[in-house]
Amino acid sequence: MHLILTGATGLVGSCVLDAMLKAEDITKISILSRRPVKMAEDRGDPRINVILHKDFETYDSEVLEQLKGADGCVWALGISQTKVDKQEYVKITKDFALAAARSFAALSPSEARPFRFVYVSGSGATQTPGRFSLIFARVKGEAEQALADLTAELPTLRADTVRPSYVDSLSHETIKPYIHGPGMLYNVSAATIGPALRAAFKRMYSPTEALGDFLTQMAMGKVDGKLEGRGAFRLGPSWVVENVGFRRIMGL
Repeated sequence: MHLILTGATGLVGSCVLDAMLKAEDITKISILSRRPVKMAEDRGDPRINVILHKDFETYDSEVLEQLKGADGCVWALGISQTKVDKQEYVKITKDFALAAARSFAALSPSEARPFRFVYVSGSGATQTPGRFSLIFARVKGEAEQALADLTAELPTLRADTVRPSYVDSLSHETIKPYIHGPGMLYNVSAATIGPALRAAFKRMYSPTEALGDFLTQMAMGKVDGKLEGRGAFRLGPSWVVENVGFRRIMGL
């Protein structure tokens, strides 16, 4: 099986890459990245192909040729709303994902085997924002809805969403060397609320090793029969899996 990964230099992308490398039935991993991926270089796994890509709204024939035969993608590319202005946040969070999903749908050989696009959203995203909803919640929710609408439009695409909550790599030793500068807000929360979430509010806790495995399995179609239930709901033809649902399916 051939999978695509974006955001491989970030926290979620790193845990997904680690999971993909552990999956023996994955025969090729195509990483789209603006810059070299240190974990990929260090592992030296021949299954990895890092494609240096600058414009995530455009996929020319040269890029698509390298992605030919791909079965699915984990879209872990993202940025904190505190690091860019609103216009740039919408572009990175929603526009990039939609452009990729539309282009990758053409990689599918038939409607019987649609391309699987797994969008990494976040807890709090909503399709019904209120007066005080954060930009994050609104834009992520809009992206989820737009991907569901695109799935209804394109028979060779299946786009689903996962909403992790507090993503924590405390016990995931293999990815720690590759996580740099997560930001002051993350560092403060890790030191203050992290211990409480791990101990008393596990439903809000997303350990990276299990999260990476889950996202990889979703892109491979291995959890299709397990999605129905607490913490998962339909958004048109697509699934949205909340953190509670992810934990339920992974037995956490």
